Amino acid sequence: MVYIKKTWREKLNDVKDLPKVVEVPDDAISRWGGKRIAIPLPKDVDNWMRKVPKGKLQTINQIRENAAKKYNADNGCPICCGIFSVIAAHVASEEIIDGKKIVTPFWRTIKSDGSLNPKYPGGVKFQSDQLESEGFKIKQTGKEKFRVKNFEDFLI
Repeated sequence: MVYIKKTWREKLNDVKDLPKVVEVPDDAISRWGGKRIAIPLPKDVDNWMRKVPKGKLQTINQIRENAAKKYNADNGCPICCGIFSVIAAHVASEEIIDGKKIVTPFWRTIKSDGSLNPKYPGGVKFQSDQLESEGFKIKQTGKEKFRVKNFEDFLI
């Protein structure tokens, strides 16, 4: 059997058996943020990321809240929402390379503690450069960890 790797665009458009809401075991409720966890479509995450205007930021937890609200759950899956944000970021990066002018502004989606995401294309350097060009201040908080200064003031 020959395995052909999917493109980032194919991953973004892959529906699989999603969206769905799953119930977590009682001993995992506090870790997952509720009993009913929504797993959105990758396109849902891309759409939420796409709506963040210049001068504003969004966290992965806000994406999880969007998923919960849309699918009537207690919270969104932190793993899937994180993975889908990386997929959306890679699609946007490819579109930038292809010369597209309007892409999902993935650099405006940060981790829930205000940190930049090293898994996004170009790593924290690209994300930092983009955010600084939009007026945000970035501070180094660890050897390889960077955070948007006062990020809470800019959340959508």
